[in-house]
Amino acid sequence: KDRDFCLVSETNLHNNGHFIGKSKNQGLKRDFTWVQSIGVQFDSHKLYLGANKVAKWDDARDELSLLLDDQPIVLQPGRGADWESASAPGLKISRLQDANSVTVEVAESFVITARVVPITAEESRIHKYEITEDDCFAHLELNFKFFALSPQVTGVLGQTYSAGFKSPVKVGVAMPIMGGEDKFAASDLFSADCKVARFAGRAIESVAGHNFPEVACGSGSAAGRGIVCRK
Repeated sequence: KDRDFCLVSETNLHNNGHFIGKSKNQGLKRDFTWVQSIGVQFDSHKLYLGANKVAKWDDARDELSLLLDDQPIVLQPGRGADWESASAPGLKISRLQDANSVTVEVAESFVITARVVPITAEESRIHKYEITEDDCFAHLELNFKFFALSPQVTGVLGQTYSAGFKSPVKVGVAMPIMGGEDKFAASDLFSADCKVARFAGRAIESVAGHNFPEVACGSGSAAGRGIVCRK
């Protein structure tokens, strides 16, 4: 928990995730982790999507923070509201609900669907998360869809698209376990410094227009394992 990992690293796309959670050191039987925020780098731009820290959850209150190149993105309230960037051509953000749910699209590159959700009291009771009243551990549930990746793409999720990838773990395991913490650890949310980083800020080789499988990452595991990703 409280660490950053490279999710996808490509020559013109780098995506890190910041993980929060509860650790065994806090009296739990195992670690539980969730994605609090992601940092997406493409071309020369940096895009931040993050869940605010919240004590008491309110579905009607927007707890999603959005920034482009360190500047807040002002997305009008209401389902269907759109925002298009003047400085990053092709970047569009749209609300899927009145609050806490958006799609982020960079034309011909990727679509990310992000939803902010809390750990509910019922989930905490069932899975023994030990969530307290001062923090409901609001986090992101994410869907990723990519349209231009090279065979050399890497990262916790990116490696699953690379040529000849064979998963070392079962489908649906907790995300941080998927294939080498040491390879994918990053120093912060916008650092492309994990051991396998490929980001160069420009496209070198890709498979443009290919329909890659979608990846869904969320906390909806019946086993209560924290964040889990599935294709």
